Amino acid sequence: MSGASAVALLSIVVLVGTAEAQPAPQPFPGGPAPTRPASQPARPAPAAPAGTPARPAAAPGREAPPSEVTLGVPVYPTAVFIGSFDAGQGQRYYLYGSTASFADLVTYYRGVLKQRGELVFDEPATHMFDTGRFREESMAFPPSVTIKDYLWGGRGGYLNPIAGATPARFPTIIQIVPSPAGSTP
Repeated sequence: MSGASAVALLSIVVLVGTAEAQPAPQPFPGGPAPTRPASQPARPAPAAPAGTPARPAAAPGREAPPSEVTLGVPVYPTAVFIGSFDAGQGQRYYLYGSTASFADLVTYYRGVLKQRGELVFDEPATHMFDTGRFREESMAFPPSVTIKDYLWGGRGGYLNPIAGATPARFPTIIQIVPSPAGSTP
């Protein structure tokens, strides 16, 4: 197992160990709450290139979804942006909820990323695709796409953070960790 996979695996183990007591949605590795220091101004997402399908705009008071250019990978077409979280060292986690099955999402990302990825946990099913080289000196986590099944063990899915929104829970979550700005994949 590579160093990047070991870091991601350890991060996911932390989340799995705390999943029972999780009162609110958190990124897979159990990262910090979505806060931004007052000294760090909000950065607008770059505009999507011409021909890119428009993603729904953010509701008032909600964070706007990043472009696929920012993420460096495509987002599953019907996925719903949940939010982003500071991962440290210039990286962010981007979470998307999906009503598609775990198997459908893994198949989709195998096709668009042209790699098999790795099933890092059987229970709950968690599949990871490396999308860039992990640089320990400048990254908190390896650039990757991780798919997690939130129906495992009879759980009802990942709670939609928007009260009253449909669906109320997402069966599957997509976590995207892009390379930090200025680094090459």
